[in-house]
Amino acid sequence: MSQETCWTLLREAAEGDGRARSEFGRIYLPVLRRYLCARWHGRLSEEEIEDAVGEMFVECLKDGGLLERARIGEIESFHACLYGAARNVALRIEERRARRADQPGSRSFHPEELARDEEHMSRIFERAWAQGVVHEAARLVRERAHQGGEEAERRVRLLELRFEKGLPIRKIAELWNVDAAELHHAYARARKEFRTALREVVAFDHPGTPEAVDEECQQLLGMLA
Repeated sequence: MSQETCWTLLREAAEGDGRARSEFGRIYLPVLRRYLCARWHGRLSEEEIEDAVGEMFVECLKDGGLLERARIGEIESFHACLYGAARNVALRIEERRARRADQPGSRSFHPEELARDEEHMSRIFERAWAQGVVHEAARLVRERAHQGGEEAERRVRLLELRFEKGLPIRKIAELWNVDAAELHHAYARARKEFRTALREVVAFDHPGTPEAVDEECQQLLGMLA
């Protein structure tokens, strides 16, 4: 990643820069989508959730919205402000939904049940945020591996088999017909590459000292453990 941070991205997006707005949507709309899918699981349809994600995006872009407030320096924590915007739009949609009869074929929707457990909703957002950071780090690793050649791409595949499929190194070595000790060495390098990418992604959203970035990385990974 470049030396750009979320703050420069937000300012450029607020000023109407098309690239910045597209990048903002690419990075943060999946976080909002995961949050809403978990918040409204079994209550709203995929189409309704997509409409809500779109409404949240408009909320961020509008005059006086999140991007504008970031541009003029009115917010200190983008992370917290994004959650606040997501929560406010979600509550607004829930209130709207409560004022009309449930759609035919839909399960009952009771927003008051959600409002009683906002702390739980906050944890849902934090997990969605952590997933977004890890996904972005994985995308960065894959992008660099594509540029780095066959061995680099092989290390990415190793990480996928180890973490997504849960296969031990010994089993992967058998499948690939390679020496397990050699594969352990490749795995150590692959993990180091992922941690480097993760630190860059975290530093993008939380610019700070290396120690603070490392601490944030540990917290994010802990949420997904």
